[in-house]
Order: sequence, then structure tokens, then C-alpha cells
Amino acid sequence: MLEIGSVVWASAGRDKHKFYAVVRLEQGEVFIADGKRRKLATPKRKNIAHLRPTKTVLEASSLTTDKQLRQALCPFNEEPGTQKEQKGGTKLV
Repeated sequence: MLEIGSVVWASAGRDKHKFYAVVRLEQGEVFIADGKRRKLATPKRKNIAHLRPTKTVLEASSLTTDKQLRQALCPFNEEPGTQKEQKGGTKLV
């Protein structure tokens, strides 16, 4: 069952095929945020039927700022086969 901090995958709507964190629960609907497009201050209201839960639940400490939320969800939203730059400006080849 969904709880605050649950990582979910959106299966419908403009935000489909992305991972989000549940930040609030209300009567058959949840409010989700990813820290980038959907900020913690203005989360997206979503029908539970349009979300697919994962087994991951984020700690409350990672839901305090948008940056922390983005960092916690980064491993989920990365596309397979892409590599990001390391700190210090060197690229992975």
C-alpha cells in the first residue's frame, strides 16, 4: 500500500513514464513530486489508479527539499546506458 515517501511510477497523464515520490495522501488520491518539474511546494494531485508502486520508500529526511528529492529519485529516472559526468569535469567514456 502507498505511504508518504513511497516511490511510484506514473502510468498515465503528462507525467507518465517517470518516477515520483508520494508527499501527501487524501481520499483516493495522492500528491506526488519529483523536485524538478513537480516541486514539493506544489505537488501534482494524481489518481491512485494511474500510479504503479515500487518497493522503495524514501526516508522523511529526503523529502525536505527539492534538491534532496531529485537526488533520491535520480537512480530511478536515469535512462539505461547513459552516463553522467563525474565531479571535477571529467567525462566517462
